[in-house]
Amino acid sequence: MLYELIAVVRPGNLAEVKEIARTAGSLILRSGGTIRGLHNWGVFNLPKKTRKHQAQYTNGHYFVMRFDASSKIQDDVRTTSVKLGDGTLESLSRISGNVEWKNREEF
Repeated sequence: MLYELIAVVRPGNLAEVKEIARTAGSLILRSGGTIRGLHNWGVFNLPKKTRKHQAQYTNGHYFVMRFDASSKIQDDVRTTSVKLGDGTLESLSRISGNVEWKNREEF
């Protein structure tokens, strides 16, 4: 089944956004899914202010990933993505490989 993941990452560090996209993509690929597209939307205002780890955010860095997978994999991606937001990149597992990253100018 085709799914579309719209993810929001705290702004300011493009490497962190890429790492989170890479981690979600690797989870899909290791579970037998197929990634159909990955698009960087850039930084936009959030619908409302958000507080996380004693910081307040008014905007976020958005990216969209389209993928084919089973509903089990989709649920794993969803819960894993939520768990990644603990404030440190060190908690992310390091996955080898490259994710092709497209800039908005390339769309």
